[in-house]
Amino acid sequence: MQGHSLTVVEADGHYVEPFVVKNLFIYSGETYSVLVKTDQDPSRNYWATTNVVSRNATTPPGLAIFNYYPNHPRRYPPTIPPSGPMWNDIEPRFNQSVAIKARKGHIYSPPATSDRVIVFLNTQNRVNGNVRWSVNNVSFNIPHTPYLIALKENLLHTFSQTPPPEGYDFKNYDIFARQNNTNATTSDAIYRLQLNSTVDIILQNANTMNPNNSETHPWHLHGHDFWVLGYGKGKFDPINDPKNYNLVDPIMKNTVPVHPLSWTALRFKADNPGAWAFHCHIESHFFMGMGVVFEEGIERVGKLPSSIMGCGETKHLLKP
Repeated sequence: MQGHSLTVVEADGHYVEPFVVKNLFIYSGETYSVLVKTDQDPSRNYWATTNVVSRNATTPPGLAIFNYYPNHPRRYPPTIPPSGPMWNDIEPRFNQSVAIKARKGHIYSPPATSDRVIVFLNTQNRVNGNVRWSVNNVSFNIPHTPYLIALKENLLHTFSQTPPPEGYDFKNYDIFARQNNTNATTSDAIYRLQLNSTVDIILQNANTMNPNNSETHPWHLHGHDFWVLGYGKGKFDPINDPKNYNLVDPIMKNTVPVHPLSWTALRFKADNPGAWAFHCHIESHFFMGMGVVFEEGIERVGKLPSSIMGCGETKHLLKP
C-alpha cells in the first residue's frame, strides 16, 4: 500500500502479536486483518497493488486506489504504482512466517509432546505419462463414494485399505536435486488417527522435476486449527529441529505455507470426529494429487441424512 505500513493483528481468526510490514504475503486459503494509519498527504490518493510471488507469472499487478476523502475515489495517484517484491525473493516471505507469534493474552499453548509424527514429502511426479503432485511419492485420488458415508455405512471396499506412507526414504532422497520421479503411484487411502490424540505434521518441500525449482505450497486443514511450531530451510532434521519448536507462543492457523526447499512443522489435536481433507490450497495442485485425508472418531458421528446420498455407491441409501 503505497506510502503506508500495514500492522498485522490477526491471522486465520486468531490474534497475533502486532507487527509492521510494507508488503504482506498472503497464500491461498489464508486470511489476515491489518490496521492502516492514514497519516500521509491528504490532498491525494495512493496506489494499492497486489503481485504474484513464488512463480514467474506474466499476470500484471492488481491495482486499487486507496482513497483519501474528499478526493474523488477515481482520481489517479500522481505517481506510478509501487513495483512490489520480486516473485522469486524467498527471504522476506520466510522471515514473515517466522516472525508471526500469538498475541499476548490470547496464547493457547500446544501439548508439550505429540502421540504421532507424520512426514509429508511434497514432490512433483509423473504417473502414466502425466505430471502429478504427490505426497511421499503417492498422488492422491478422490474416490467416487464420499469417505464419511463409506466409513459410516461400512463401504470400505470403495477406497484402498492399505495405509498410506507416513514418511519417505529420508536417508537417500536428495530434496535439492532434480528427481526423475517416475515411480509415483496413485491412491485414495486415508490416515486413521486416534480420537483426541496429538499429531505432528512435518511438511517437507523438495525440488520439482525442473532443475533448480521448488514451489510454495499453502497447506490447509479442514475441521481443525493447528499450532505452527516452526519453519526451517533445507532438510528437516528429526533429531535436532524439534528441539527448537516454539511451544511458548506459536500462532494457530488453518492454512500454512511450506516454502521452497524448506520445511514447516505443525501440531493439532485430532478432536473433531469425521473425515477431513488436508491439502495444498492451490486448486490445481490438489486436483493433481497433493493432498491427504484424516479420519478420526468416526464412531462418534451421528446418523447421516439421506439428503447427502447419491454419489458413488451411496445411491442405494437414498430414501424413495
